Amino acid sequence: MTDHRRAVQPETPRPPVRAQLDPQRTRRYRLFSLVVLVCGLSSVAAVVSAKPITPQLDLLFAGALLAVGFLLSEQLSIDFDVRQVSWTITFAEIPLVLGLVTVPFEVVLAAYLIAGLGIQISRHKFRHLSYHVGIMCLEVAIPYGALYLIQSTFSGLPLWAAALAAVLTSPLVSTGLGLAAMHVLGGELRLSAAARLGLRTLVVGLMNTTVGLVAYVLVDEAPWGWGLAGLLSAAMVALYRAYSGLLREQRDLETLSDVSLNVARSGQDVGSRSSVLSAVAPTEEPADWQLIVERIRDQLNAKRVVLHLKLDADVRTVVAGVALPTDITPSPDMRDDPILQLAGNHVRYFKLSDATEDVQEALRKRAVYEVLVVPLRGANQLLGALEVHDRVSRWRGFGSADVRLLRTLSSHLATAMDNRRLLGRLRHDAYHDSLTGLLNRTGFREVASGPVHEDEHAVVMRIDLDVLSGVADALGYAWGDRMVLAAGRRLRDALGADVPLARLEGGSFAALLVGRTPERAQEVGEKLRAGLSMPYPVDKLTVEASALVGYVSNTVEASDEGVDVDTMLQRADVAVQAARSGSDPVRGYAPSMGQIFLRRFQLVTQFRSALETGQVTVHYQPKIALPSRQVVGVEALVRWRHPEFGPLDPDEFVPAVEATGLVDALTSFVMEQGLRRVRQWLDRGLRMSTAVNLSVRNLADANFPDLVAEALRRHDVPPQLLTFELTESGVMSDPERALPVLRRLHAMGVVLAVDDFGTGYSSLAYLRQLPVDEVKIDKSFVLGMGTDLGDMAVVRSIVELGHSLGLTVVAEGVEEDAAREQLVAMGCDVAQGYLISRPLSEERFEAWLRARTIRARGLRDETVLTLVS
Repeated sequence: MTDHRRAVQPETPRPPVRAQLDPQRTRRYRLFSLVVLVCGLSSVAAVVSAKPITPQLDLLFAGALLAVGFLLSEQLSIDFDVRQVSWTITFAEIPLVLGLVTVPFEVVLAAYLIAGLGIQISRHKFRHLSYHVGIMCLEVAIPYGALYLIQSTFSGLPLWAAALAAVLTSPLVSTGLGLAAMHVLGGELRLSAAARLGLRTLVVGLMNTTVGLVAYVLVDEAPWGWGLAGLLSAAMVALYRAYSGLLREQRDLETLSDVSLNVARSGQDVGSRSSVLSAVAPTEEPADWQLIVERIRDQLNAKRVVLHLKLDADVRTVVAGVALPTDITPSPDMRDDPILQLAGNHVRYFKLSDATEDVQEALRKRAVYEVLVVPLRGANQLLGALEVHDRVSRWRGFGSADVRLLRTLSSHLATAMDNRRLLGRLRHDAYHDSLTGLLNRTGFREVASGPVHEDEHAVVMRIDLDVLSGVADALGYAWGDRMVLAAGRRLRDALGADVPLARLEGGSFAALLVGRTPERAQEVGEKLRAGLSMPYPVDKLTVEASALVGYVSNTVEASDEGVDVDTMLQRADVAVQAARSGSDPVRGYAPSMGQIFLRRFQLVTQFRSALETGQVTVHYQPKIALPSRQVVGVEALVRWRHPEFGPLDPDEFVPAVEATGLVDALTSFVMEQGLRRVRQWLDRGLRMSTAVNLSVRNLADANFPDLVAEALRRHDVPPQLLTFELTESGVMSDPERALPVLRRLHAMGVVLAVDDFGTGYSSLAYLRQLPVDEVKIDKSFVLGMGTDLGDMAVVRSIVELGHSLGLTVVAEGVEEDAAREQLVAMGCDVAQGYLISRPLSEERFEAWLRARTIRARGLRDETVLTLVS
């Protein structure tokens, strides 16, 4: 066998493909091919002139046998590529040396040209005939010229020795021309590698030539020598096939391994920042697949390999080798192409000579003679297709081994693609919100971490849609989700596709603005709020929405070395809370805001300890009956003297405590203190009640009435001396859960009062159904009675309504004598306010009783305290 150049194909390069498309290199190769052709024809002319042929009839038969020999030798070839050059190991030296020692030069040349060009023409390979003709002429003419020269120089040398030396020039010349062609095409091969290739070519050529000469001597001189020659040839063929099969299997396994590793390696970039920013799962980038397709092309020794990647509604195409003709454009539906109408998983083989008309047309558009096509199918979808065009070989096309390899390659490739897409989907879902497709908190943290630390002006902005919970409660979560989707689209349209945008939870969004000053961020916030505040069409309704925006810049935190995305998100949320409690719906974060929320957090975490250490106490504000001015009870009000912050306003810490699970502890503490005080008064003959404020969370606890009953028994206090005050908004927020608790308390004899009556919007409709005994007129109406006739009318209406329902009416916020006299005239039952007394501690309240009231015996022989003017 001999290593030599059989076909140089400039249209089948290895990467970079740009080298093959360079017009200058194309012109250089054409000039090189012309030089090879001229040299080949010149060598033929020289050899013919040295020994003209004498025509004989038996030469035709010998030429036909040689042509068949050349064809058979090439059918058993091994093809492989070195850079941009296709190399072939064949038995061509055997028929060449046999012809050299038996027939004239013209016969061998004709047989060689007929065998080689016949196959080229039958496979419609016309582009490089000049090069092929030139190199075929040189591969025959140079050995004959060398033979004539050796015989004339060394006349005593045996014919077999001269023929051996002459034939070895053929593979060496073709190898040299192949290396020269590779250089012209832009490929480079180190000198050591070229030397090794030449040495292997010489060794294999020597073995082939020796086998041919041995067969000739056996047939020519030994009786039955053709039998020995046949056995030798069969052994050589068996050895060749074993070697060829092992070599093919090794290269196939290497290709399978390379393809799988390259797909896995390219899949490592699926979780990069660009894929995290994508609103959909990461798609396959053609650049990732270029090396993979090139590797497949090299193994199959093909003119071109085309990989179609099916990406949702689009198809991307990756080409290795010769570029596709410009008039071929990938269709979104591959089924429009007759070659790509793929059913099943098997490999299809189409050849121009025997294909149907529509397939022939598709092959002509691709400028190919034969094509292998196989679908790439994942677990439940078609991922694409793989086309392999025209095997680069002068002698044969694709065979069964190529089909088997392509089938295995497609299976491995489809599995790797499916796994990569699954990994991409998992990574995408890990970083994106399932409803909107925007980033989630984790994805936002991943994307924003770099700019927050590296960019001088990075702004994290939080946007909260306020109306969402009301829509979900009224119409269901599906409509709430639609509003979130609409809000996300509005934000995306306003910010653009390049700005990282995340949905954090519910109707809360976050955006990262890079290169924006706080002043510019304020403008963006105003724009986003205006866009989100536009009406939303919801279930044939138009919902008026509102939005709050808070933002923080990393320039504000320049002194904070540990600032990160989570910290900035938290501070942007603080800015949103400040916007919610203030008049400006767009607020930038200031360090003072953080101190407020830090203080609130400290109060919540320290409250239980404050209860246990005596920092929290109960103050009492007296209530008097009108018009008798008898002290009928008190309202128990919580107070907290903090060791660091001093006296705290209940409006500061009570809402924070109510938002946590500590509200039950607060209610129990106030009730226990109030009942203890009532018991002390009872022991002194005073019958005064205590009123305790209830939270919404207390009304949601079905076990709360049992706790109250147990406390009443423990302190031995009649239930009529315990009053629970509840806001109408607290009852109406969840009447189905609150009403059963209220009915049980009422059945026990506990007095129930509606606090801040008149400020709600639904209690008038439910007042008849509520098991209440009192209504407390909100102090805002009482304080305005003297100056606002409307407030006076409201108070009068509430008094009349309460009496018509058999309820006791209590007015709080009484601060003037005129207001008390007006309430007496209206028939109000009880008054409470600063005119009577401010809330007092236990000691001061006892002192107030002694100083401001007189004792008298009541109708039931009990002590009655009456307020003195």
